[in-house]
Amino acid sequence: MVNARVCALLVLLAAVAPLTGGATRARAHPHVWIAVETEVLYDKGAFTGLRHRWIFDEFYTAMAIEGLDKNGDGTYDREELAELAKINVEGLKEFAYFTHPKRADEAVKIGEARDYFLEHKDGILSLYFTVPFERPIEPDRKGLTFSVYDPTYFIAFDFAKTAEPVKLAAAAPKRCGLKVGVPQAEGDNAKALSEAFGALGAISAGGVKIVAIECNGP
Repeated sequence: MVNARVCALLVLLAAVAPLTGGATRARAHPHVWIAVETEVLYDKGAFTGLRHRWIFDEFYTAMAIEGLDKNGDGTYDREELAELAKINVEGLKEFAYFTHPKRADEAVKIGEARDYFLEHKDGILSLYFTVPFERPIEPDRKGLTFSVYDPTYFIAFDFAKTAEPVKLAAAAPKRCGLKVGVPQAEGDNAKALSEAFGALGAISAGGVKIVAIECNGP
């Protein structure tokens, strides 16, 4: 059986900091590092969700897979990692999978994660899962954005250092594109950005990356 402490690590780290008060949050430092790759899904004329790959750091990987090689062949297949994937995904539901989509500055409701599995490759553990939007979102000028972060900063998220860490599904309209950036509290947007990210403390200083899906034309 998978060690319960290992299975719930991501959830526990995220849950501890809010109980300790704002001052502690400001001094928090990450205990797990996750590189994120995301595909914005598109089907039947609308954006339907986000397909994530979370790439864990080598230290979390080493602890998480300990004792999971049930057949002793030196590899970790999906079946051996299935229980760990299930418990982590179910636990992360409480935190909305640290995924924060918005449309026209209003939060977009999401459903339960699906199509999840863990992969162990080249000594690194990756969690794949889909976060569906509760309702499909048509590509328009209202603006769809999302970010992936832990407000307590116990888990450090950043987009992977690859050529295309975030991409649109191949079926998305050619008039739509992506922009990835760090919000700057300047000019007319200063108040809104301050309210949105002021509570993030250290992580906002480090730069929460916002992905904007922009669609031009009809």
